[in-house]
Amino acid sequence: MEEEKLAYIEEFGVFFERVGVSRMVGRVLGALLVAEPPEMTAGELAEVLRASRGSISTATRTLEQMGMVRRFTRPGERRDYFRVRSHAWEEMIRRQTGMVSDFVALAERGLELLDPGTPEARESLEEMRDFYAFWERQIERFMELWEQEKREKMGKAG
Repeated sequence: MEEEKLAYIEEFGVFFERVGVSRMVGRVLGALLVAEPPEMTAGELAEVLRASRGSISTATRTLEQMGMVRRFTRPGERRDYFRVRSHAWEEMIRRQTGMVSDFVALAERGLELLDPGTPEARESLEEMRDFYAFWERQIERFMELWEQEKREKMGKAG
């Protein structure tokens, strides 16, 4: 793989590490994004990334769980191939929306434990609930706008 692509893959890995995901997960995703053709085996990933098969296995499993990568096989072959899923970015946001909803529910359960007559004690949980409820509504609007933009883009291309 060319040096520029390898540098990009490392940049992707460092970015993922900065946001709290393992560097290897980012490196694997980066490699798959710039692969030509856009799929690779675990062995190819290990070779390109100079990484162990175990770390590749862990990273691809994580990416599958995140909904970012899909694993597939070809008839007559025993190897697994990996490719970035169609609409992976939307799936990631949809999963995060579920976590946002969980934050709202956690805040509401916490508020049930506190006396309504203690506004100072309730302040942090109310702020948490209100913030994540707002974020949840905005994500829904954002996704609607994204769907509209995709339709318009497809109309121009077709």
